[in-house]
Amino acid sequence: MSAQPKDRAKLTERAGIVALGTLLSRILGLGRDLVVAACFPRIATDAFMVAFQIPNILRQLLAEGAVQNAVLPVLSATIETEGEERGKDYFKNIRGLSLTILLVVTALGIWFSPEIVLLFAPGFADRPEQFEQTVTLTRWVFPFIIFVGTTALTSAALNVHQRFTASGFSPSLPNIAFILAALLLPAWLIEIGQPPILSLAIGAVVGGALQLFAQWPSLRAIGYAGFPSLRFSDPRVGETVRRMAPTLIGIGVYYLDVILGRRILSELGEGAVTYFGFALRLCDFPQGIFVMALQTATLPSLAALAARGQHEELSETFGFSVRLSLFVGLGAGALLVGMAEPLVRLLFERGEFGAEATTETARALAAQGAGVMLVAIVRQLTSVYFALGDTRTPVIVASMDLVVFVVSAMLLSRHYGHVGVSAAVTCASFAQMLLLWLLLGRRLTLHTHAVLASAARMLPGAALALGLGLFASAYLRELPRGQANLGAAVSALVLGVLYLGAARLLGCPEWTELSEPIQRRLTRKR
Repeated sequence: MSAQPKDRAKLTERAGIVALGTLLSRILGLGRDLVVAACFPRIATDAFMVAFQIPNILRQLLAEGAVQNAVLPVLSATIETEGEERGKDYFKNIRGLSLTILLVVTALGIWFSPEIVLLFAPGFADRPEQFEQTVTLTRWVFPFIIFVGTTALTSAALNVHQRFTASGFSPSLPNIAFILAALLLPAWLIEIGQPPILSLAIGAVVGGALQLFAQWPSLRAIGYAGFPSLRFSDPRVGETVRRMAPTLIGIGVYYLDVILGRRILSELGEGAVTYFGFALRLCDFPQGIFVMALQTATLPSLAALAARGQHEELSETFGFSVRLSLFVGLGAGALLVGMAEPLVRLLFERGEFGAEATTETARALAAQGAGVMLVAIVRQLTSVYFALGDTRTPVIVASMDLVVFVVSAMLLSRHYGHVGVSAAVTCASFAQMLLLWLLLGRRLTLHTHAVLASAARMLPGAALALGLGLFASAYLRELPRGQANLGAAVSALVLGVLYLGAARLLGCPEWTELSEPIQRRLTRKR
């Protein structure tokens, strides 16, 4: 049995809605990074990136991670088998549990900020002023997880009910808050004797609150905006906690991964954290626009199929999402690797961000860009495990991934500095993808041959984009800055068109699947 074309069209259309919202958020996020790079020195951005990373990791694990792993599948299954009212009842109870955990973690994080910063960035201890600044910023940004943690739950309810607009577009609001805070608050903060970089912490908390408030009308419309309940005896809450238990173990694994990575970076000199962080953001840009959007749109469907026991249909839907992710990941990776330095110069080189920072960030981007395709596939793989209620396997694989990352980072950073840590991320992503795929193949038919056949049709276009990108980079390096920036923008656009054109000529069905929803929408408007 194959996935129905109508179902595929719905998936790509839902992904398109989320992708459009995410595109706006990523563009604003890129604008945020440009403002931060230009307005603040590297020592300050290093401090903020470490400070913001700490609650951000907790957000991903306690909020978004838990929602993806446990809450959304349980909510979907409850509605499917017991009805809408039981789903609302479960949602109130899980919101009460979530809010309790987020409040406790935030209080502990604020209290133990010095110890946490020392754990994440021991290299800052040799620079007392930077260390104290990082502690202050950490205390300010910790309440961020209360707002975004609650937002993650509201997004789960909205997505289960196929309402992707509010959850898709609200992530733009924190980036707007960041930009306005960075531009408007530094002068006032200097007047009252506070460091200008504190403006970013204020922007983070305000932006998190705005994102939550923006989703509330849609949540009220589906009847899920009632007060949270503390009735933890609900068996569905118990099922959620059971599913989350491996994730809590995974928290330790993931924390160790991030801690070791940041510890290594903090000891590699001023700017290492910033170079790595900006490169990671650029790699997240194409993933967020479509790969994460596809994951968000697909997970409710996968969870519903798993709840009904329709595993063949689940396999077909998964294979479809992997091929689309691979199509985007290959093209984006080729562009990021081939055009790394011109793109970084175009986007960041101004104000406090000079030529040396451009070169170092570009080197990190090339190393991380090679793994964009791998991360894209991993995201789709984990969605299937979560839909099946299996949260143990991803944690076990993450433990193995940790070993690969740590060993690779320690070995490569000795010779290549922060670029070695970026390369270690790509090595670990490959190991994670391979293990998840092989283990899932024991439970489902993965249609590996179809995926490889699609990849073979995509590779010539990706190779063409990569080769021409490297050639363009060497040529643009010799031009004056203004001409080089214009050439970088034009080259990136041309390479993207060439990749899509090659895919169409070689008969990649993924191009058709992606373009048809756009054509349908344009036809409707006419």
